[in-house]
Amino acid sequence: MKEAMPVLTAGAGLHETLALLTSQLRPDANHKEDMVFLKDVFSERSLGYLMKIHEKLRQYERQSPTPFLHSASSLAEDVTEELQSGPMSTEEKELLHLLSSPHLKAVLSVHDTVAQKNFDPVLPPLPDDFEDELDEESVKIVRLVKNKEPLGATIRRDEATGVVVVARIMRGGAADRSGLVHVGDELREVNGVSVIQKRPDEISQLLSQSQGSITLKIIPAIKEEDRLKESKVYMRALFDYIPLEDKATPCQEAGLPFKRGDILQVVTQDDHTWWQAKRVGDSNLRAGLIPSKLFQERRLAYRMKMGTLPNPKSPKKPAYEQGCDKEDCDCEGYFNGQYIVSPKCKAVAPSCGQVFSWEFYSAGLRRSFRLSRKDRQDSSGEGSDFGDSDYTTYEEVSRYQQRPNERPRLVVLIGSLGARINELKQRVIAENPHRFAVAVPHTTRPKKPHEKEGVEYHFVTKQQFDADALNNKFIEHGEYKENQYGTSIEAIRSVQAKNKMCVVDVQPEALKRLRTAEFKPYVIFVKPRVPESRRRRSAATSPGGGERGRVTDEDLQEMRQSAIQIDQQYGQLVDRVLIKEDSASACAELRGILERLERESFWVPISWVRT
Repeated sequence: MKEAMPVLTAGAGLHETLALLTSQLRPDANHKEDMVFLKDVFSERSLGYLMKIHEKLRQYERQSPTPFLHSASSLAEDVTEELQSGPMSTEEKELLHLLSSPHLKAVLSVHDTVAQKNFDPVLPPLPDDFEDELDEESVKIVRLVKNKEPLGATIRRDEATGVVVVARIMRGGAADRSGLVHVGDELREVNGVSVIQKRPDEISQLLSQSQGSITLKIIPAIKEEDRLKESKVYMRALFDYIPLEDKATPCQEAGLPFKRGDILQVVTQDDHTWWQAKRVGDSNLRAGLIPSKLFQERRLAYRMKMGTLPNPKSPKKPAYEQGCDKEDCDCEGYFNGQYIVSPKCKAVAPSCGQVFSWEFYSAGLRRSFRLSRKDRQDSSGEGSDFGDSDYTTYEEVSRYQQRPNERPRLVVLIGSLGARINELKQRVIAENPHRFAVAVPHTTRPKKPHEKEGVEYHFVTKQQFDADALNNKFIEHGEYKENQYGTSIEAIRSVQAKNKMCVVDVQPEALKRLRTAEFKPYVIFVKPRVPESRRRRSAATSPGGGERGRVTDEDLQEMRQSAIQIDQQYGQLVDRVLIKEDSASACAELRGILERLERESFWVPISWVRT
């Protein structure tokens, strides 16, 4: 029999209601975490105190008490003067001491303010003269109470008429919240000072210096535009922006600074050159100006044409594209985050250079593959959602959370020199092979006795491999020592079909191929914590030991440069940067990221969530 919900009494307050609701929470197998969260919130002592305070205030409001006196401070002063006029007893001295204390004076002052209901700021009286010579149909006197924040409006001088008009209203600012000032309004006076002959910068200074109340004399626009509903367009910024360094902005003080990766809510795109936006999570309610997508792309293209900006399609060759030059090295190189090393080379690994201990350099295959890879035309139409623009400025995004019956998102690791992302990936997968897995690569080399088909590799013929490569079935592929290696898209799909989260690590160039609505990849950039010099290399020795494994200052500089270069070229595609202090902490952080991907929502390109 189902237990009945207890009935609240008519006079029960929020505190009793909250306590009753907490007692009625029951475990739910389908929403266990939510129920625990609610119970913890409702049981919080501070919330109970707030409820009690709320009840007392409501009780006080219902009683509607009236003050016995509206000027308790004056009465206290009169009593103090009376006491000081003659000899005082012990009790009178104590009373005088109490009435003279600053704390009691403050309490009485607050009492008088409440009793007199003197809460609102005092505005100056309306001006007596309205300039009778004005021929306009109406003159609007607007009074605003302004604190230290900007007024939230920009002005300009109309080239045709010469009058000063409101150019734009910043959403969320003081002018916008008042609802009294509109785009196109003609500004005549500020606090009684005529602005007809003043320059816009002088008027802006006059407005910014005004504190407290500010009075504007305005000729309303002939047709006031309706206040638009706040836009729900969200953009991920793909570049840094500092308004104070932008000479093109119409008002530097009104600009909104942001960093690459910030999520911006674009509240209006009425101006094709300057949008108004807010940073998601920012406590500031006032919107700021940001360059529009079209305007930013045009001026970047102009800078490139003038030679002041490098062409983004001509990146410098990565410093890490170096190979193992050991003549007797039988290593197969590096591919798909794994070192392909023969038993012979494993025995002599320390003598082959630091590639086997630190992953400073990408040996063999990585060098031959990266430097000789042919440009592929993506005839299937799959690939990046960024479009054909040379410059990435903003990307429209939306919140996305994986649904229970939906395939897990693809997790993509990229790493700079020394990151050892394969080791990191293998440790996390080994801890929970039922939830995480890797995409098995293809190869044309013969299978070795200890290897199994579909475990270490998919072994295929050269003809089949070439056909798959021609049909763009590989994320990345290449040839080393007359053998070909590649990771196919089907290998990723095979892992996801088993309801496992596929973790791959690729070269950054492959990211644009993987950024599709099908995979919804979450990209993690792993880079090691690089010490300043060899004197601070707590872990800068190879497992092989000896001087061969020592890390030089030149090696550290290459690691820093590698991280900088990847960040500059591909940072806009990265969702998370993981700084690797050591293997244990990095593994724990990566494991936490993978777990959150299954239960939390994240910002993704809007095309990934459109149905």
